[in-house]
Amino acid sequence: MELSSRQITQGVIWKQLLFFFFPILLGTFFQQMYNTVDTIIVGRFVGTQALAAVGSTAALINLINGFFIGLSTGATVLLSQSFGANDRQGVHAALHTGMGLSLVLGVLVTAVGVSAARPVLTLVNTPASCMEDAVLYTRLYFCGSLASMVYNMGSGILRAMGDSRRPTGFLIAACFTNIILDLVCVVGLNMGVAGAAVATVASQVVSALLVIFSLLRLPEDIRLRPSRIRLDGRLLRRILYVGVPAGLQFITFDLSNLLVQSGINSFGDTTVAAWTAYIKTDALTWMISGAFGVSITTFVGQNFGAQKYDRIRRGVWVCMGMSVSLVGLLSVLVISFRHIILGIYTTDPEVIALGAFVMTLTVPFNFLFMPVEVFAGTMRGTGYSVIPTAITCVCVCLFRVVWVFTVVRQFHRIELLAICYPLSWLLASTVFYIAYLRGSWLRRRIAQCGMDPEVR
Repeated sequence: MELSSRQITQGVIWKQLLFFFFPILLGTFFQQMYNTVDTIIVGRFVGTQALAAVGSTAALINLINGFFIGLSTGATVLLSQSFGANDRQGVHAALHTGMGLSLVLGVLVTAVGVSAARPVLTLVNTPASCMEDAVLYTRLYFCGSLASMVYNMGSGILRAMGDSRRPTGFLIAACFTNIILDLVCVVGLNMGVAGAAVATVASQVVSALLVIFSLLRLPEDIRLRPSRIRLDGRLLRRILYVGVPAGLQFITFDLSNLLVQSGINSFGDTTVAAWTAYIKTDALTWMISGAFGVSITTFVGQNFGAQKYDRIRRGVWVCMGMSVSLVGLLSVLVISFRHIILGIYTTDPEVIALGAFVMTLTVPFNFLFMPVEVFAGTMRGTGYSVIPTAITCVCVCLFRVVWVFTVVRQFHRIELLAICYPLSWLLASTVFYIAYLRGSWLRRRIAQCGMDPEVR
């Protein structure tokens, strides 16, 4: 197989982006279904208290996983640039160093997640009525971290090579595994939140095994060979140059959400359950956002490796237009049917009413986050992740933390907590827009790589 047969350095830009977007969106949808199915089944068959227990763990799980998954993006960016430059040796080296890194990260995530569960859940004011279930769910969930890290690294590698279909197929298989085991463990065996966690871990193992099998069947000179998995010092430094800022962005972003969760928890079980249902309802928006972010990162990575800078610039605005339009349309539909959608997650009328109220304050403004995703993905695709990390940490994360500990603490109203999200999106998008238009980040990155600065 020729590397050029799977490159996205030529052809119609919007078609190339959508070619990546739809499989990634479908894959993200099924990945989201892991916890969504847990939430639906636990909420309807166990109760509101169990639903609150699962919901209260989301911020912690995202916080720990996010940092280590962010680290792994350095390997996928490096590999996509090598792929775009048609550098087989570079692809082979990045593949094996990346997989070695995923094994190390998997062990670290398991240790941190299991040991930090109770202290962190206590720190964020998890209601006492659901504390034990929340700790149990979190600890069991992190037992599957090694499989999760291997899958995320392996699927990122496949996408960097232009293959976004197989990772999607693997997630579909894993999701159906999760649904079946949820029904067996939670409904059939009456295992409660522990059954939901066991089902999720088992599904993660399935997806990891499938992605490993796929990497073992790549063309001969870029195939995964277990005996060659190692941490190459030179490549690892380049991976960490991109991955550490990306990981810090993930962890700072999720840390702010963890602190926001602390504010939510202070309102009691009903509010926690309502916020959990709202977040799950709004998940499709963030799936679309994330899919466009991954698509533009891969697109930019390969085109940067091929030194096609003008194509990068045109791709950014095409991606921006598609993402804003699609998220805007989806927001209209979600707001129109919000009561019906929330009813999927709970039958409690008080929870549904409160969730619908929160949605009216946030969902209409979801489109404001799209520039953050597109501009950050563009910069990261070139290997330049310092600026997007700094902008996101200050304009999104720090802003929310200050808001929660000043405005919300002073007046303690749920609507004041909800509006900090659209306000932070607007601030971050504005700063990203200014930083992108200045263009100094791209010129600096071209110079660092010793590339030809002329437009191609």
